[in-house]
Amino acid sequence: MTRYQIGELARMTGLPVRTIRFYSDQGLIPPTARTVGGYRTYDGEAVAKLKLVRTLRDLGVDLPTAGRVLAREVSVTDVARTHADAIDAQMRTLRLRRAVLRAVAKGGEMELMNELARMSDEERQRILDDFFEEVFGPYELDPRFEQHMRSVRVELPDDPTTEQLEAWVELAKLVQDQDFRAAIKRMSAQHEEQRRAGVDMGPRSDGQREAFDFAISQARAALDAGIAPGSPEAREVVARVNARWAEALDVPDDEDLVEKLRSYADFADPRAERYWVLLARVNGWPGVPDTSAERTWLREAGQPFG
Repeated sequence: MTRYQIGELARMTGLPVRTIRFYSDQGLIPPTARTVGGYRTYDGEAVAKLKLVRTLRDLGVDLPTAGRVLAREVSVTDVARTHADAIDAQMRTLRLRRAVLRAVAKGGEMELMNELARMSDEERQRILDDFFEEVFGPYELDPRFEQHMRSVRVELPDDPTTEQLEAWVELAKLVQDQDFRAAIKRMSAQHEEQRRAGVDMGPRSDGQREAFDFAISQARAALDAGIAPGSPEAREVVARVNARWAEALDVPDDEDLVEKLRSYADFADPRAERYWVLLARVNGWPGVPDTSAERTWLREAGQPFG
């Protein structure tokens, strides 16, 4: 039977002599025999074991586990599966750290970014559920509307982009902002009042949707033209939008539409739309158009949006 000394094993396996000697001293690769001069010798099985240990170590498996594999206490398959799972977890952590660092590099708040990013799915959802409970809980809303809102989940992926992480941080800050919560509570109270009064809280008609799109397009054109909300030109824009809404709601165009239009969520606090924009970005949904600038201009331009 062929015997090899440590120097030969080193050449055959690519491992340093001192490493092979250490493995031998630890009992992982015991010598098969010794020469008359006391030098250790190893057989072909030792060569195979050394190559296996080298491969396991290259893959990051710790030495005690490698020893258990050699002793056949665990299989290579089990070790590979367990180690792959551990690497997956490490990669998720590293990707999250990378997203945090890139977000911080763009000017984000490091401690807040890191804290919010490291939250579990349950912890992130708890922030949203707490928001729902405060702004919807005290009111009798349309059950379909409330169920839809409360069913929304925050699903930040394990490998978020910088934009997703930034969106989650902004969303978390938004739903915890007391001024925003107060605004949504006022909307909920109005919703409850209208529901009790028998106002149809269902979806808008095609005409109303068209009127909304018209209002947004008019505001966008005004913004692009540099028209200030308080200017005479802005009053002309508002008059056109007011007339279109009057037609959509089938009321005289000289009727005061302020309260009527305030019943439509599209013309509520622009931050309410920002909420959906951010949520879509976090969850990787198709992009939601952000018309908050147009809404703000309309609100500042006067009736029926002020």
